Amino acid sequence: MDVVGVGPHPEPWPDDPRLDPELLAGGDRRNVVDRYRYWRRDAVIADLDTRRHSFHVAIENWEHDFNIGSVVRTANAFQAAEVHIVGKRRWNRRGAMVTDRYQHVRHHDDVDALVQWASHADLPLVGIDNLPGSVPLETYRLPRACVLVFGQEGPGLSEAARAASVDTVSIAQYGSTRSINAGAAAAIAMHAWIRQHAELPPGAVASGSPVP
Repeated sequence: MDVVGVGPHPEPWPDDPRLDPELLAGGDRRNVVDRYRYWRRDAVIADLDTRRHSFHVAIENWEHDFNIGSVVRTANAFQAAEVHIVGKRRWNRRGAMVTDRYQHVRHHDDVDALVQWASHADLPLVGIDNLPGSVPLETYRLPRACVLVFGQEGPGLSEAARAASVDTVSIAQYGSTRSINAGAAAAIAMHAWIRQHAELPPGAVASGSPVP
């Protein structure tokens, strides 16, 4: 089994204020991409803040949803501006795989508080749920700046969240299951935004036929 990360940095150490002396001395086994090896946590966050995308993610948390950690981890991977947790303040961080240390996470007591914040930030809410009358995500043009809103696992979007959303968007399914879990739905919706609005990250190699 391959060991994640790198060991102690050979001396003399680089003269770079972004680097953490403890990590240089002891090695860096964190769940970060290689470009951030040995970087201090605040330096990583500061660098990410220069390149975050303009979409936000909100998820309702009325029953301690175990999908929230996965949503935070995916939001970090796709460089969402922020994750907004609506409802209970406590959530299971295990699925985040420590990515919440680098991802901005904001709490709102209820949907009204989220709506007030989004209105002040001039961000429309787009609900993601397979509801009658929903617009297919596969044909929907997501706003460049927006909040993608996901409901509690099981019941889906609350009535308040549905009412506050400018549109409700569905994810096409082809099998027998009634729904996919909130973590998977969030990943699909975030990647749909990426495909519509983001450029490939540095170092990515484009191949095959271009997407029309």
